[in-house]
Amino acid sequence: MSGLEGLMRGRVVLVTGAAAGVGRGVAAAFGAAGAVVGLGVRRPEAAAETAADVERAGGTAVVLRCDVTDAEQSAAAIARLVAEHGRLDAVVHNAVSGRSNEATDFEHTDLGEWEDHASVAIRATWRLATQAYPYLRATSGAYLLMSSPAGIEGSERAPFYSAVKAAQRGFVRALAREWGPDGIRVNSVAPLAISPALENLAVTEPERVARITALVPLGRLGDPETDIGPPSVFLCSDEARYVTGQTLVVSGGRFTGL
Repeated sequence: MSGLEGLMRGRVVLVTGAAAGVGRGVAAAFGAAGAVVGLGVRRPEAAAETAADVERAGGTAVVLRCDVTDAEQSAAAIARLVAEHGRLDAVVHNAVSGRSNEATDFEHTDLGEWEDHASVAIRATWRLATQAYPYLRATSGAYLLMSSPAGIEGSERAPFYSAVKAAQRGFVRALAREWGPDGIRVNSVAPLAISPALENLAVTEPERVARITALVPLGRLGDPETDIGPPSVFLCSDEARYVTGQTLVVSGGRFTGL
């Protein structure tokens, strides 16, 4: 990823849900761009491999206990980054509910499932924005949400996941208008990428993964670090200083109509 070299040098970024999947890949990409990367995770020990990826790529990793459903933890994570490194240039909110990969018919959904999704994808989106705002305003920074194509076209047997991801897209549009005069850019990425859930599915239902892959014009599922990471870094960098309020679909052409 030589094209990222130096793009975020001297910048400080918080990535939530950084222990695995897209979060881990995006964190590594920010490392390759030279950033200080705060790894927001519920269990610090789960971020060891991500931290190694970031350092190996050339960045600086800071492991932070940050359950985004806990207001005190997320505030403390942001405060620590600013205290130790003097600034905050971007927040990438990637964390999702642990139930995001559960397929559920709508008639079998319940309030507990809704609360799981909403607490991470809606309430935490608002809370992180509120907590990060004064620091992002000081640096003319960026707030990036990891959304999903499911939030644009819907996803069968994932009504709550689709709903909260659609809400995030609306949040991006509204906040981009409000924060624009402060110099803060707000965008989202809707990725189609390899995840721990898809890797498990490749073992249990390989034919299903094959069907999904066959629908991608580029012929493969995205790699979190090399395919999803660079566009995410771009949107948080000065190279995208005139881009705000947008959702970038990074799907290998799978969702060309979104």
